[in-house]
Amino acid sequence: MAEETSPPAPLPGELHLLVSKHVEYIRMLDSRKDELEYWLTEHLRLNGLYWGLTALHLLGHPEALPRDATIEYVLSCQHENGGFGAAPGHDAHMLYTVSAVQILATVDALDVLELRGRGGKQRVGKFIADLQDPLTGTFAGDEWGEYDTRFLFGAFNALSLLGLLSTIDVDAAVRFVQACGNFDGGYGVCPGAESHAGQIYTCVGALAIANRLDLLDTERLATWLSERQLESGGLNGRPEKLVDVCYSWWALSSLAIIGKSHWIDGPKLVKFILSCQDEDVGGIADRPGDSVDVFHTVFGIAGLSLLGYQGLEEVDPV
Repeated sequence: MAEETSPPAPLPGELHLLVSKHVEYIRMLDSRKDELEYWLTEHLRLNGLYWGLTALHLLGHPEALPRDATIEYVLSCQHENGGFGAAPGHDAHMLYTVSAVQILATVDALDVLELRGRGGKQRVGKFIADLQDPLTGTFAGDEWGEYDTRFLFGAFNALSLLGLLSTIDVDAAVRFVQACGNFDGGYGVCPGAESHAGQIYTCVGALAIANRLDLLDTERLATWLSERQLESGGLNGRPEKLVDVCYSWWALSSLAIIGKSHWIDGPKLVKFILSCQDEDVGGIADRPGDSVDVFHTVFGIAGLSLLGYQGLEEVDPV
């Protein structure tokens, strides 16, 4: 928990983090069941729960979401094969399984998988491990075979939290990550794909979990990532694209992992993130003036945590 001390009161007109507004915005997200948007985003429900829960923990208000109800919902999304769907009745997928494990780890409830889950941790681990391609070392998202470095990182993340990383071929996965590297120091979604800040995070994060950061060209990678900061202070995901609050996490976390977060202008990025807040309803948008959502809210707050913003819990960049 964060210390029970309040940051200095902001000066008139000075930007500051609207903690209470954001807590209430997240807390009320599941009460909007009369809105079409609620049902159109059902395919993101478990991910959204993880994003909201993480934001609340970073804000120092984990109590805003009831722990028991959170655990019950996660378990209701599990399939007999050990995987989790986005919501009850949805197909099992790597991304939702990772979110389920992360949620249970966050609320200190991984033991619930053994007590009440379908097959315990081992079955969850087997669902993930079975999605590894034995030829390339990468991972599919589900039984239909879409491959993406997001899924590889997700597998590493979830299995490391479950203590089951040894159940997969880590070396083969690392070789696949290496094959996704580009001349500019970055990484793409697959070998030959252009560098992208989101995919760089997944590859750098996977290498961090595998203890193989020695494979990175850190100087070249840090140069590419630091060049993502534009005049507004915000970061974009690749050259010639608009800034977006979510890259305050994807790009900055990668810089933090390799010890180069000082290569961007931190105060300028803080100002950009704070300018994307909705002062009326809470939440953070991708850019100033746009509609807020829980995705950009968590990654804006996580970015502020990486930047050492006062009053926030410290986030692990991996």
